[in-house]
Amino acid sequence: MGEVKVTADFLKNFGGDNVRFLARSFGVPGDHYGQFSHGHRWPYGAVAIVSPFNFPLEIPVLQLMGALFMGNKPVLKPAEKCALVMEQFLHLMHHVGMPKKDVDLLNCRGPVAERLILDSDVRLTQFTGSSRVAEVLLEKTRGKVKIEDAGFDWKILGPDVDHVDYVAWQCDQDAYACAGQKCSAQSILFAHKNWENAGLFEKLKTNASTRNLEDLSIAPVLTHTTRSILDHAAKLLEIPGSKVLFGAKELDNHKIPSVYGAVEPTAVYVPLNEMLKDQNFGLCTTEIFGPFQIVTTFTDNEICHVLEACERMSHHLTAAVVSNDVDFQTAVLANTVNGTTYAGRRARTTGAPQNHWFGPAGDARGAGIGTPEAIKLVWSCHREIIMDTVVPKEWVQPKAT
Repeated sequence: MGEVKVTADFLKNFGGDNVRFLARSFGVPGDHYGQFSHGHRWPYGAVAIVSPFNFPLEIPVLQLMGALFMGNKPVLKPAEKCALVMEQFLHLMHHVGMPKKDVDLLNCRGPVAERLILDSDVRLTQFTGSSRVAEVLLEKTRGKVKIEDAGFDWKILGPDVDHVDYVAWQCDQDAYACAGQKCSAQSILFAHKNWENAGLFEKLKTNASTRNLEDLSIAPVLTHTTRSILDHAAKLLEIPGSKVLFGAKELDNHKIPSVYGAVEPTAVYVPLNEMLKDQNFGLCTTEIFGPFQIVTTFTDNEICHVLEACERMSHHLTAAVVSNDVDFQTAVLANTVNGTTYAGRRARTTGAPQNHWFGPAGDARGAGIGTPEAIKLVWSCHREIIMDTVVPKEWVQPKAT
């Protein structure tokens, strides 16, 4: 029900007359009498939305409505695994009065959608999904894409240890809720040695062990097979000093088809100094879209190495700085770039896009979702209209230049 609540909250946020204020213009006096400049947010016109399987309601609805709010004509291509969700949502929209010509729904596989985008007058495509597909679209459309792609999302636990049970619970939720199949999942945990000494890793293991298929607190992985996930863990274990903290095993007594993944919640420890080596860094920061995370530790003198790792990562979506130490918070926030960053004892990596900005930073192609700022950034461009109406009575034609 989480998706339904977030989607409903988003629609409530823009109920009444709030949509009109998204297109608020501004005025600036000109540099001579009779001139006035107006800045407007302007729709693109024909746009496309390609949405993912893991949030079949929330992500497509928030982006679709944002596109409509700003005056565009969208064609929506939801993930074919779950297109029925958005088909039914559009029936709901028609029922409450949306003209049927306002949105086109395309239920198809990727190559068909690609042909539509390339062969028609689509001026902007908003894509949420894998980095590989995002790069293909960017190349073929010559950059006319706003992307919210993969996030290898980090969490840093500072030196000030407190509320260990709460932090352990939040880490478990960030890494393993939805079986880790969310772009904001905690992919890597940098824990100050003080947290290891406080027993955090044992608490993480205990929390992960309670997840099971019966209550769907663990679930099939749709984009990786069991074999590929376990092979990735085996490669990590070839790094000196690496070890399995928990997991790295196939689920017991399951009936999940072999084309999907069925693994226990997994955490692999990799020493920080080994992780930073060129031959290991790419492997350690490869996103596994499933219940899988890297864990490492650092000391007071090694925070510079943690920041180096964060800077070297290629995608900067969500992040968390779990610390109430203001000096530590400031040092990390000043030297990182992730677009949605939580800070404080309750910091998490998984966001709430109807509540605040959600999207990457540090990438000119990045798309946000949910907030007025995100909607204006993604679904409109800037247009300046300069009114210049008064020719002075004393005007004399000047010499040509």
